[in-house]
Amino acid sequence: MRRVVLGSILALAMAVPVVAQTKSKVRLGLFSAVPTFWDLEGNWQTFERTVAEHAGEGVDLIITPECYLDGYVVTAKDWTPQRFAAVAQDVKTSPYIQRLRELAAKFKVYILFGFTEKSDSKFYDSAIMVDRTGATVGIFHKTMLQTHDLRFSPGQDLPVFDTEWGKMGILICADRRWPESARVERLKGARITLIPSYGMWGLNNEWWMRTRSYENGNFLAFVHPRTAFISDPHGEIAARLQTNLPAMLVADVDLSKIIDTDIRDRRPELYGEIARPK
Repeated sequence: MRRVVLGSILALAMAVPVVAQTKSKVRLGLFSAVPTFWDLEGNWQTFERTVAEHAGEGVDLIITPECYLDGYVVTAKDWTPQRFAAVAQDVKTSPYIQRLRELAAKFKVYILFGFTEKSDSKFYDSAIMVDRTGATVGIFHKTMLQTHDLRFSPGQDLPVFDTEWGKMGILICADRRWPESARVERLKGARITLIPSYGMWGLNNEWWMRTRSYENGNFLAFVHPRTAFISDPHGEIAARLQTNLPAMLVADVDLSKIIDTDIRDRRPELYGEIARPK
């Protein structure tokens, strides 16, 4: 009788699925480099070489600047529709997205990669996240388009992506200027907001991003061709890199340090005006 009971308990235990625990400590690799307009191969080689140089540092997640692959050619003086279409990547067929998958799998690292995407006859300012096997975690399309960015189609959502470290939010460049964007992703559970960027940077930007992380009580990682930094839930700079050469800021972040107080104590019933059309 004892054997039957023991066997039944063992069988029941084996039948219960093992749920992976969400990790809190993540080592970020913020890749900063000035890409060359139109030079897909040259830009890729710089990225791949820098990733390999940091292979022994235990990086969990690498982030590139906005539209890094093509150099953010939407601003190029010699821009034409034909050249733009030629550098845009279809995720299903792009050799560079395939190489991205292989690179992630080789070094067993998540990568958030900025590129110009072609999908259903539209062009998007995109960032694709792949996991340690190279599989797609998600694709984010820039939502807030102005002046030259109108050559892109706007994203229609502010999703968050499930990772080993819980949910992560993504904003691309100008998306960060509107506090609602970061707040929406935080309310969806983002423990950290990742921001691939190309445009304005400097002290004012740093203050604004520190405010974003402070007001949402989470971490923020900003990646630009000339700088990269991480701000914490207290609005302090946890790590910073500024360079004119290809480089990677490697820094540890403990996502268990996020602060829920202000998010919890909100009064959303008072905020109706925020969602009204202009």
